Amino acid sequence: MIRKLSRAVRRAYHRTVDLSHPARSPLGSAVENCVVYQEGGRQPGDWAPDEAIGRTRESGRAGFVWIGLHEPTEDEFEDLAKLFGLHPLAVANAIHAHQRPKVERYDDTLFAVFKTVRYVEHEQLTATSEVVDTGELMVFVGRDFVITVRHGSHGSLGPLREALESLPGQLEKGPSAVLHAIADQVVDDYLAVTDAVQNDIEAVETAVFAERTARGDAGQIYQLKRELLELKRAVIPLHRPLQILAHEPQGVVSPEIQPYFRDVADHLARATEQVNAYDGLLDSILQAHMAQVTVAQNEDMRKITAWAAIVAVPTMVCGIYGMNFDHMPELHWTYGYPLALGVIATLCLVIHRGFRRNGWL
Repeated sequence: MIRKLSRAVRRAYHRTVDLSHPARSPLGSAVENCVVYQEGGRQPGDWAPDEAIGRTRESGRAGFVWIGLHEPTEDEFEDLAKLFGLHPLAVANAIHAHQRPKVERYDDTLFAVFKTVRYVEHEQLTATSEVVDTGELMVFVGRDFVITVRHGSHGSLGPLREALESLPGQLEKGPSAVLHAIADQVVDDYLAVTDAVQNDIEAVETAVFAERTARGDAGQIYQLKRELLELKRAVIPLHRPLQILAHEPQGVVSPEIQPYFRDVADHLARATEQVNAYDGLLDSILQAHMAQVTVAQNEDMRKITAWAAIVAVPTMVCGIYGMNFDHMPELHWTYGYPLALGVIATLCLVIHRGFRRNGWL
């Protein structure tokens, strides 16, 4: 049942193509959405945050407020922090970003940080190509509110919001259902990016082991390693926060939702295994590349040495005959010069043949 509902959320999400999802209410430069949900349904109208939470708490019906922000400033977040009683440390982390994935509890509010990732399309991998673009998504979850703070140019939650609105049974489970859907989307993006990165790794591997390109650009491998490191920083630290959410004991996360986080943790484990495997594979590709470069350099040195040995024969003979002595062998003989050239050519051919037979040339 858990996997079935989770797949339903993902299918509804992927059916939505409006990834930009413009803001629906003029609530300020950072506020993208402020929506009231009651009994699994979205309430019509454009709401200010104080009106939304007041309507939710006064109605007596089960519901919550979902406020979405994009890169808010301190001034823009100040009123929200006071309205919902958010802890100053969590607010500072949400504003300034650059946080490690984590989950922290402040009284009756959970604060979660996720690293979002996006695969950057490129025609050909170079030593400066950007492959993985990262951002951050912070989520405040209370008993009757969800506040999402997005940093970066990607990771819009508009399509996810619409997908959840098509599943009122999930929204009835409250704010923790939104937190699960966000975590599920983030981890699904990890899997999508790892699958895309695999194509780049295969291209690099093919280039390294191709017969004519054994000296492929090592910069491409290093760049892919750096981009994979960005992905690792997003994927691997999220394991512990998901375990906390799956076993959160004090009531912010609904017991109905906790098994869903275990399902997300399983998907994260797969992404982690793939990232670690790719990292090890890139190490092997880099070592193979360096070994091929070393072998190629040794072959070049052997060729240089062989030709130097061949050239040494005429150099030696010409050097001897270049000395100004009166009594040199065959110096005044008519055929002495052709004989010297013949001896030089014969010796060079013999040495050349020997080197070719031994594979040096």
